[in-house]
Amino acid sequence: MADPSDEAAHIEKLYEFGERLNESKDKSQNVKDYQGIIDAAKTSIKAKQLAAQLIPRFFKFFPDLSGPAIDTHLDLIEEEELGVRVQAIRGLPLFCKDTPEHIAKIVDILVQLLAAEEFVERDAVHKALMALLRQDVKASLTALFKHIGSVDEPSTDEFIREKVLSFIRDKSLEDVTGAEFRMFIDFLKSLSIFGEKAAPERMKELIGIIEGQADLDAQFNVSDSDHIDRLISCLYMALPFVVRGASSSKFLNYLNKHIIPVFDKLPEERKLDLLKALAEISPYTTPQDSRQILPAIVQLLKNYMPRRKTGEEMNFTYVECLLYSFHHLAHKVPNATNSLCGYKIVTGQPSDRLGEDFSEQYKDFTERLTNVEELTRATMKKLTQGMAEHNKAMAAAKTDEAKGTVPLHGKTPAFIGDKSINLSWKEATKPAVSSATATVGGKRPATAANGSGNAASKKGRGGGGFQNQLINRAFEGLSHGGRGGIRGRGRGWGGRGRGRGYR
Repeated sequence: MADPSDEAAHIEKLYEFGERLNESKDKSQNVKDYQGIIDAAKTSIKAKQLAAQLIPRFFKFFPDLSGPAIDTHLDLIEEEELGVRVQAIRGLPLFCKDTPEHIAKIVDILVQLLAAEEFVERDAVHKALMALLRQDVKASLTALFKHIGSVDEPSTDEFIREKVLSFIRDKSLEDVTGAEFRMFIDFLKSLSIFGEKAAPERMKELIGIIEGQADLDAQFNVSDSDHIDRLISCLYMALPFVVRGASSSKFLNYLNKHIIPVFDKLPEERKLDLLKALAEISPYTTPQDSRQILPAIVQLLKNYMPRRKTGEEMNFTYVECLLYSFHHLAHKVPNATNSLCGYKIVTGQPSDRLGEDFSEQYKDFTERLTNVEELTRATMKKLTQGMAEHNKAMAAAKTDEAKGTVPLHGKTPAFIGDKSINLSWKEATKPAVSSATATVGGKRPATAANGSGNAASKKGRGGGGFQNQLINRAFEGLSHGGRGGIRGRGRGWGGRGRGRGYR
């Protein structure tokens, strides 16, 4: 046990060293004082705790002593006394405050400490890492993700790797704004470990981070517009990884269970964003997910495809999104459509339900399709009056359509499961006619790079212009004789988040 008088002397000496350094105008001249602090860190418990504060505080003034200073501080981190360890951990970010070249090294040290058993120690590690992230997010994240591993150099320590991922999911992202989170995801995409050659597990990890930010485990409240905004924003951020093979099951399950059942109660400006996201994700769903969410999509279709003419204007963009989603989902589980729409698809499985009568469902669904077709033709006629050049393109489109229509009017329709149809807000890769980007008034439609256009008009009719690709092909395979859809207007998908600036 240390002599109390010796301990008091060590403490008193440390205070003297610290006071002289504080008062010195040229601290680099006080080498003996700083060396005295380093030496005192090898004495009593209380002296070690005080030294753990002073070593990083004056570190930047003595580059020639950087090696011994850091080594001594690391010894303090390995002390048996918890109070010494915690104080030493808290001081680690100070080593980088004016010497950022040490960030990677300090992050590496803190990563190893993520496995600490004591809560107060882990909490100190988390706060130290957060301090470094606030100081230099790029350098800190780069150092953090080295512990996850890359395609060429997979991580060898799975335990530490999981600790790093948990910290990123649960700690470093809990208070970010929407803009900060998008910057964070963009940065992760730039790392080689998440590049084009990244393994599916890496995509799964990214999706997991985005799912955490979307609060998919939270109880849904339809009046919580911040949560809705954040959910849709995160869904769009997940899309590039879903396209590359990551699972979207958790997002789809949440939408199917919580969001779609109360779709009509959602803020008007967010409905279109959600439907566009569903349309874009639908080609990449698994058969299991498709089977689960398809009934909800069919119900929404019925809500927005009136069975008979009512005199009200129809939201063509909603219908476009839903029909596109319907095709891609039904393509993966065709026998699920018998009970939903009366489409008898024979796959030889009990789920075909061929022995049951669903003729009423078939009659109802095809009547709605017919009404959509008639409304589409009538609307297009209004839009194209006086546009001679465009009418020529329309005629060519009709000819092309007549050659290869895959209708939904048949008892056993063929569902479009490829990318032959382009969504109206997406850039067309191969326009069917030369005026493929012509719009009403001669203006070119803006491409919604972030996955959303503008809000639908008050009466529910898609506003603005239309895209010839839809006129040529959108209803090919969606309904016989159909001619296309009208682009809606929807605002950007960057929502507000729960007080985090997601709008």
